[in-house]
Amino acid sequence: MTKQEIAKSFLMLAGTGKVTEAFDKHVAVDFTHHNQYFEGTRDALQNAMTDAHQTSPNKSITIKYSYRDQDTVITHALVTKEDMEIAVVHIIRFNGDKIVELWDLGQVIAKDSPNQYGLF
Repeated sequence: MTKQEIAKSFLMLAGTGKVTEAFDKHVAVDFTHHNQYFEGTRDALQNAMTDAHQTSPNKSITIKYSYRDQDTVITHALVTKEDMEIAVVHIIRFNGDKIVELWDLGQVIAKDSPNQYGLF
């Protein structure tokens, strides 16, 4: 698998509730996460993603764009929940074929945005 395929597999598995499988297959033991709302450890993110799936599961995740630069993959995705849509950018750094670092940035998509071009 290419790094882009691994990133997509991780996001699709984790984003549809298969969090343990996503982490077991694709995430390094020494993984770090950069999100101001959680501790930066592998376990903290895995637990948060599991909890999020139980309390507010995603209906779907669609990766609209994906870019690679050496050991980094950037995705721009549409996450659909029951009550909202979110544009999410993931920055994923690899060591070999394992994810070692992750940044995620999300923006709820306003239904009445004046921007005719949208977020994608």
